[in-house]
Amino acid sequence: MIARRQLLHGAAATTAAAALPRPVFAQIADGGREIVASAAAAFLGALPPEQRARAVFAFGDRERLNWHYVPRRREGLPFKAMPATARTAANELMKAILSPAGYGKAMNVMRLEGVLRELETLGGLLRDPDNYAVTVFGTPRADDGWGCRIEGHHLSLNVTFAPGKPAAVTPAFFGANPAEVRSGPLKGLRTLAREQDLGRALAQGMNEAQRLRMTIAAQSLGDIVWGPGRRESLGEPAGVPAAELTPAQRDLLAQLVEEYVRNMRPAVADEQLRRLREAGIEHLHFAWAGAPDQAYYYRIHGPTLVIELDNTQNDANHVHSVWRDPRNDFGGDPLRGHYERGHPHRSA
Repeated sequence: MIARRQLLHGAAATTAAAALPRPVFAQIADGGREIVASAAAAFLGALPPEQRARAVFAFGDRERLNWHYVPRRREGLPFKAMPATARTAANELMKAILSPAGYGKAMNVMRLEGVLRELETLGGLLRDPDNYAVTVFGTPRADDGWGCRIEGHHLSLNVTFAPGKPAAVTPAFFGANPAEVRSGPLKGLRTLAREQDLGRALAQGMNEAQRLRMTIAAQSLGDIVWGPGRRESLGEPAGVPAAELTPAQRDLLAQLVEEYVRNMRPAVADEQLRRLREAGIEHLHFAWAGAPDQAYYYRIHGPTLVIELDNTQNDANHVHSVWRDPRNDFGGDPLRGHYERGHPHRSA
């Protein structure tokens, strides 16, 4: 299958980007970092000075690592506070970071806040599709590094361009509540459908011996493990190694990995998949907890990536998913030098 050839053998990727009319998507593969930098600069240029001051932090500020996916107060500038030109520019920044598929998922994550506003008796009025904030760290195109974050409930996109490092696009969190909308104008919407369906198909296709290897718990874990500030909670890779999968099972695993990685713009996704091939797909492990038709959790863990998905809350209709890079989250460890040189943390 195409997905397996792309992941295992490095064949040129075929994406939907070329078929879409949006000019920014057509330029992403060639423009690389410059496209994202130009979009970030355009966003900042569309802001009045007082709002620009809210949106910008130093690259070495600890705030850059302060990511989360729950409803809470966030630094940066929310969409609802932006003038119209800046809102447009913020959306163009998202398009520069994401592939068309990834951008569509991000938009649906935001739309689900409107669904929750209708569904929730308590707290529904606090749900707001415009309560997603954009933060820029440093100066776009800066030689000593810069980055940006787009974040709100169930969405956290963190992009870092650190000197001498490949572009870092993790942690990348997408959540969906409801995972499947069951009433109203958006009935039938499944924002993270393939992430769920491919993972379940892989688990259900295991033989008895593989199932024993992959299962790390009888019940779902209840949430992702490697969340904000919890890296030490994740130990060595667990589950069944890819080396013990059949070709068809490795095919599904490849498709599942690509579903996450290709949320990002093609040039970045291709680089991430190249790194995975070099590290060896045989070193990936697939772990499972729970039951495919009930609450469940899965993890893909290897040298260059950790992918987790949990579907436990709200009667197994509330998904959290995250893609992280053990070697290059937030661009590795570029903050250490900044802190050693005395760069302060800007207070809230």
